[in-house]
Amino acid sequence: MPQVGFGDDPRRVVATDLSHRFGETSFLFVGLNFTLVPNEVYALTGPSGSGKSTLLSLLAGWSEPTSGTLSRQNVDKISWIFQNPHGVAGRTAEDHVALPLLARGRTHEDARAEARVRLARVGLSRVSGSPFRELSGGEAQRLMLARGLAAEPDLLLVDEPTAQLDSRTAATVNDAIAAVAGQGSIVVVATHDPRTRAACTGVIDLAAQ
Repeated sequence: MPQVGFGDDPRRVVATDLSHRFGETSFLFVGLNFTLVPNEVYALTGPSGSGKSTLLSLLAGWSEPTSGTLSRQNVDKISWIFQNPHGVAGRTAEDHVALPLLARGRTHEDARAEARVRLARVGLSRVSGSPFRELSGGEAQRLMLARGLAAEPDLLLVDEPTAQLDSRTAATVNDAIAAVAGQGSIVVVATHDPRTRAACTGVIDLAAQ
């Protein structure tokens, strides 16, 4: 399980002997131990039914584990990117990324400038002025990554970002996932795609249970 140096950043998520099941059913996972820290992107992998979505819910604080502990230390702001990208049809890609920056008090000019930088990091400079309704599936997923990170969450959860994409489009999303490492957040990506797993810097493998 992931164990990396903490540096000077006090934020971390620590699982100790984490286990979960629903009612009297079989355990989805037993005795998970891991430590997650900022500037890393962790692939959460395992076959269907292994508990990936459930573990995301535990990480988000939406559910409590059956046993063990999950400690979020200095992790206050959590964002979640779901499988199906949602945006405002007529708003541009730049609008979507600028909005969370404006909400944090940035000036309009600064928010726009930073939005363009963040879009460039995920390969979307070409479509920064395009409305959401004109984006391809892969472009919309990359936009969600840029927007999610613009909110500067302590923990960003991403659920199966390439599940509904063809291989070429998925590759562009995986490149974007690799690019978000080092941008300040703890990022966890639930995925069944080995190429997405390879794009991440660490792995939580529920199949190893």
